[in-house]
Amino acid sequence: MRARTRTARRAVVLAAVASLGAGLLAGCADDGGDGDSSGGSSAGGGKGKTTITMGLFGTQGFKEAGLYAEYEKLHPEIKITENVTERNENYYPALINHLTTNSGLQDVQAIEVGNIAEIVSTQASKLEDLSKVSGVDKSNWLGWKWSQATTKDGQTIGLGTDVGPMAICYRKDLFEAAGLPTDRTEVGKLWAGDWNKFISAGEQYKKKAKSGTVFMDSPGGLINAILSSQKEKFYDSSGKIIYKTNPAVKSAFDLTAKAAQEGLVQSQTQFQAGWDQTIANSKFATVACPPWMLGYLKGKSKPESAGKWDVAVAPKSGNWGGTFLAVPKSGKHVKEAEAFITWLTAPAQQAKLFNVQGSFPSAPSAYTMSEVTGAKNDMTGDSPIGTIFSEAAKSSPEQVIGPKDQIIQQGLTDNGVILVTKGKSPEEAWKTATKTIDNNLDK
Repeated sequence: MRARTRTARRAVVLAAVASLGAGLLAGCADDGGDGDSSGGSSAGGGKGKTTITMGLFGTQGFKEAGLYAEYEKLHPEIKITENVTERNENYYPALINHLTTNSGLQDVQAIEVGNIAEIVSTQASKLEDLSKVSGVDKSNWLGWKWSQATTKDGQTIGLGTDVGPMAICYRKDLFEAAGLPTDRTEVGKLWAGDWNKFISAGEQYKKKAKSGTVFMDSPGGLINAILSSQKEKFYDSSGKIIYKTNPAVKSAFDLTAKAAQEGLVQSQTQFQAGWDQTIANSKFATVACPPWMLGYLKGKSKPESAGKWDVAVAPKSGNWGGTFLAVPKSGKHVKEAEAFITWLTAPAQQAKLFNVQGSFPSAPSAYTMSEVTGAKNDMTGDSPIGTIFSEAAKSSPEQVIGPKDQIIQQGLTDNGVILVTKGKSPEEAWKTATKTIDNNLDK
């Protein structure tokens, strides 16, 4: 998954690797006895079988990793289908509408991390309390991941799938050409503990950069990475919106604006066609890199880029992305759906998903499994990606997430820092961003 960033981008982002053809959220599924596929992207039903329908966005990777087939083999009476909407910006409004009317819901619904706070605060009554399901043990999850889907009175409405522990992916060949170290440990030392040091490394890179390349992929990627390492960004722990008064937000904005003014970031919006082309043509040396970004780099790069990337520890640990699976109370097969997602989100299945799709587990016990410790990626060669991301996940702050995080994030990126790359002053960009955000928050 699955930047922030724009909701559409989170879908691609969070979901991990490649886009799927857009599907529509369908109504409640039939149980498959009549062979109805319920409009899903998998073949439906099967005579006499119970069909569990999955409402998903982007490429969650469960089918691709063979997990549906494995569960169906273990439970011959079950058939699993998925109804996929490519972009979360299309998926989420429909999900809210279905939850509000309590109709048209799938047996299982995915919820992106940027939306989980709103669902928890406004729709929990429509969803099953999964903490009470047999086999669900909260200790299986990172504490902050479990908390994100839990209401103040203790109801947990979603089981976590992946998380997005932050690292920095960098091009070894471009670093070498610029006279910078290429060993991942030495690279991490360049900016250890401070995003300002990261910008300083960019300034060093620029002095001897290969012609036509820049240090980082985008201003949106940079500000999102900086903010991901903050415990509070847009909301405080009481639920108050603080993005305009939180010094951490303004500091991240100003540092990103500085990088933009100095030409250290491309004038690109992530997950757009132009940005994709800069990956293919090796136009930047670094990108903020949760595990799913490796899949995206692989999908958009030319074959000759394989092995030229590596992964270094980020200046500060943070999280970018993640998904939850919820079970609506109005679903046709509630108990079967609960049993299925309990199995699907267990540590062993999360480890398998990472090994195939790059979706990093939210289950710490998976971090010692061979599928994680031995994980390799074509783009990064022998880099111990499982170990690097595990450490980042364990040290990421438990971040306060508010109902309108995505609106605020999108305003700061698409109507804010990107403008500095187009000639606006940081002050003008901040004013435009805050005006846009406030207008959207009032809607």
